[in-house]
Amino acid sequence: MQLDFPLAETPDEDALERGRKLLTGEVSFLKGVVALSGLPPADRVEVCFAGRSNVGKSSLINALTGRRGLARASNTPGRTQEINYFTLGRSHYLVDLPGYGYANAPVKVVERWQRLLKRYLSGRSTLRRAFVLIDARHGVKAVDEEILALLDASAVTFQCVLTKADKVKAKDRNRVLAQVRSALASHPAAFPEIVMTSSAKGEGIPTLRAIIADLT
Repeated sequence: MQLDFPLAETPDEDALERGRKLLTGEVSFLKGVVALSGLPPADRVEVCFAGRSNVGKSSLINALTGRRGLARASNTPGRTQEINYFTLGRSHYLVDLPGYGYANAPVKVVERWQRLLKRYLSGRSTLRRAFVLIDARHGVKAVDEEILALLDASAVTFQCVLTKADKVKAKDRNRVLAQVRSALASHPAAFPEIVMTSSAKGEGIPTLRAIIADLT
């Protein structure tokens, strides 16, 4: 039976408050990792964010944490080559994975990213969920299918987060959602809810905070 991937409902007030406290509380950049040997101890719940270049990943992380400059977008898409770790208090890691899908990145660089991501995703026992960011203006593209297939193969549950919802006209949302739902239906690791967000307008940010806070 295919899942229909509804939009996530707004959590109750207690869940929203847990999310707010976790994501906007004691948050700091820990380190950038370029090899698995540099990973911090796997001693807490971990969530990661993945998305193609220019999908709005840094903006979303900044909106979630209420800190404008916590995550920095490179002026050159595809340049960020590190797995960036942030601490959320003493209970969670928030992990910003390198952007993917930038055609001008050197082949050797892309191969190095892919090896690092595969080893990270398949070997991180405390990773509870990956959030895959999809631009709400464009839906799932072929380059996104590569990371979705990798998450399937790694048996890592992933949840689709649509970004830049404020840039999509109301009449076009259903069309985009239908395309995304169709794409997700073939991926066994996909969590059966979608989160629609706008970093600029704040849409979906409290809901996504609550989802992260309730992962254990």
